[in-house]
Amino acid sequence: MPRFARTLTAALMVLTTGMALGQDYPSRPIRMIIPFAPGGTNDVLARMVQIHLHEKLGQVVVPDNRPGYQGIVGQDLVVKAEPDGYTLGVISAAYTMNPATLKVPFDPVKALDFVIRIGQSFLIMSVGPKLPGVNSIQDLVAAARAKPGEIVLSTSGGFLYFASSLFASLSKEKFNIVLYKGGFPAMLDVISGQVHACFAVSTYALPNLRSGKIKGLAVGTLKRSELLPDLPTLDEAGIKGFDASNWYAIAAPAGTPRPIIKKLHDAIAAHFTSPAMVKKMASMGIVVDIKTPEEMRQIVPDEIAKWTRTAIEAKMPRSAK
Repeated sequence: MPRFARTLTAALMVLTTGMALGQDYPSRPIRMIIPFAPGGTNDVLARMVQIHLHEKLGQVVVPDNRPGYQGIVGQDLVVKAEPDGYTLGVISAAYTMNPATLKVPFDPVKALDFVIRIGQSFLIMSVGPKLPGVNSIQDLVAAARAKPGEIVLSTSGGFLYFASSLFASLSKEKFNIVLYKGGFPAMLDVISGQVHACFAVSTYALPNLRSGKIKGLAVGTLKRSELLPDLPTLDEAGIKGFDASNWYAIAAPAGTPRPIIKKLHDAIAAHFTSPAMVKKMASMGIVVDIKTPEEMRQIVPDEIAKWTRTAIEAKMPRSAK
C-alpha cells in the first residue's frame, strides 16, 4: 500500500475511533472531584453539574470532596487520573494563583484539559460602620494615605488574599491586610465594625449589600456587573488595570479524547445558558460566562503570569512545602 494511502487510512482510523468514543461515552459512572469542602460555591456548582449530566448522559456522576492545601490535593487527583472522561474536576481561579506562592506537583499549564468555564463570581470592595464617611474608592485610598498601615482589609487565604494584595499594590497605599479563616467571617467583622473594609464575594455579599449591612464601593471586574450596574469598576474608580474574579470550570486529565471533551462541553453549556439557569446563577451572585477549551488554554497561562507578578510585587512569601 502506498505511503499516502497508509497515512490516510491511519487518519481515518483515528477519526473513527474518536467518534466512537464520543458516541459510546459514558458507559459507566463518572467521578467528579471537588477540591474544597462541602457547602462552598465550588461544591454547589459541582452538584448542579452532577445532576444535569446524570439526566443528560444517563450515567451516575459521583461527587467526591477532596479538600486540602488550597485545593491542590483534589486538583492533583484529577491530574493523575486516567484521561478517559471518567474523572472530572471542579477547578476555580485558585488553580492559577497557587503556582505563585505554593509548590504545585504538576505543570498547571499542561496538566489538565479544560472542558468548560461556566461562570464567575465577582468581588465587591465593601466598607462597614468603622468607615462611615467613606463612600468611594477614592475616599478609601485617601483614608489609607492619611493613616498608612492603619486601614484594615480583612481577607482570607488564596483568591481573596491575592485580590487584596493586588488592590494594595495598584493603589500604592499601605493597607493592613489581616487574614481570616474564610471570606465570610472576614466580611462579618466588617459588618460588626471590627475592621474597616474587605473584598466580599458576590455569592454571599449581595444580601448584605441589599440590606444595608455593608456599603459597596466598586466591583473587581473590568466590566460593570449586570447584578450591580450602578457600582463602578475599580478600574473606573482609579485603580487602573484591577481585574480579579473567581471563575469556575470543569476539567479533565490532559489527554482526554477530544470527542469526550466536546460532548461534555456541549451538554454543560446548553444547560447553563438556558434562561432559567442564568437567572438561578444570578440569584447566587454568579454571572454565566461560558468559555471553550480553546479559550481556557489561553486564559490559564495568562492568569498564572498575572498572579505571579502580583505575588512578587506584594512580596507574598513562597511556601517551601
